[in-house]
Amino acid sequence: MGLSGWRYAHWRGRFYPPGLVQRRELEHVASLFPTVELNGSFYSLQRPASYLAWRDATPPGFLFAVKGGRFVTHMKRLRDVRTPLANYFASGVLALGDRLGPVLWQLPEREALDLDVLERFLGLLPRTTAGAARLAAEHDGRLKAEPWTDVDADRPLRHALEARHPSFDDPAALRLLREHDVALSVSDGAGRWPLFEHVTAGLVYVRLHGPVEPLYATGYGPDLLDAWAARVRRWYDAGHDVVVYLDNDGDAHAPRDALALLERLADVAVAARAGAPPGPAAPAPRARSAPVR
Repeated sequence: MGLSGWRYAHWRGRFYPPGLVQRRELEHVASLFPTVELNGSFYSLQRPASYLAWRDATPPGFLFAVKGGRFVTHMKRLRDVRTPLANYFASGVLALGDRLGPVLWQLPEREALDLDVLERFLGLLPRTTAGAARLAAEHDGRLKAEPWTDVDADRPLRHALEARHPSFDDPAALRLLREHDVALSVSDGAGRWPLFEHVTAGLVYVRLHGPVEPLYATGYGPDLLDAWAARVRRWYDAGHDVVVYLDNDGDAHAPRDALALLERLADVAVAARAGAPPGPAAPAPRARSAPVR
């Protein structure tokens, strides 16, 4: 259980203690949650120094879900993206080391399913950190920062796709996602886009943006939290890893709701190791472990 992002000025005094300096906000988040979704990587390529600072602000066992760049998902629309993917992975993502969890690729609401495009994109996604480093070595001059292509260990690398167009409710698309072990994100957007609950990977990736309009501004009440906890428990009991990120940041609903959900699921230790386990890469087992816009 975790938050989608952490740099929200309006959380100060509501979630962050009075007087807490901004540079320690991530440290505060990591003291309460086992994972957080890193959103800045969606808007622009970050720098290795930033990833290193984020890594060092968190304890061992903490994981970052890292959002894939919108240049890949919204501008290129998954087409001809080998070099953009190389630039993305060379920008410093791998500097997170053992804090690197799943990578989320969020599509725009207008983006309908194209099976050929989807198949090519899924085939490009690196499945291990060593594979990501090899791809990162193909970066080009559009990467302005010093590239980071080193890995401290070869670990499995997981991916999730947040599709927001109803055409993705398609057996052929689900089959492709299962073949590549890529999660189709369970994304609650107050009815603005479909709520897919198809399990397509060993990982179930949940994003809760808000139960009703206006999106991102409303909280999940006790009944809704009970219902989401029941879903998570069902996936977990079926042997899946589950990550859940709260994105309803308005009035600091997200941290309150995330803490309440975490309390409901404390007995299953969900999200203890939401991403790749440490150590050498191996064929991914169906192991058990437990959430920008």
